[in-house]
Amino acid sequence: MPKKESFLVNRLKSVGFAFKGMVILIKTEASIKVQLFIALVVTIAGFYFDISKTEWIAQITMIGLVMSVEGMNTAIEAIADFIHPEYHEKIGLIKDVAAGAVFIASIVAVIIASIIYIPKFI
Repeated sequence: MPKKESFLVNRLKSVGFAFKGMVILIKTEASIKVQLFIALVVTIAGFYFDISKTEWIAQITMIGLVMSVEGMNTAIEAIADFIHPEYHEKIGLIKDVAAGAVFIASIVAVIIASIIYIPKFI
């Protein structure tokens, strides 16, 4: 029986796989590229307007949430297409719901960004 790898080795491998997945997502998905651009813009705005620690926490949390949900949406779409490549009403529903989750996170992110930045312009 082969020797079982240590907990640390397994965790390092998991981090490697996760990093690979993130790179694939960034390289292949146009929507994540748009979200990265928006994240860069609001990050620069955060430094420019010297937002508070609490505002940074909210902003970084929303960036992470939107991008994470987008990654899950991409994975759901890929597995749905793999399972049923041709159009199917149920697969369409599944993909729409996953996209809806990204939309909800994005709306909340815009609301939080508005709460942070609109007062800076007024």
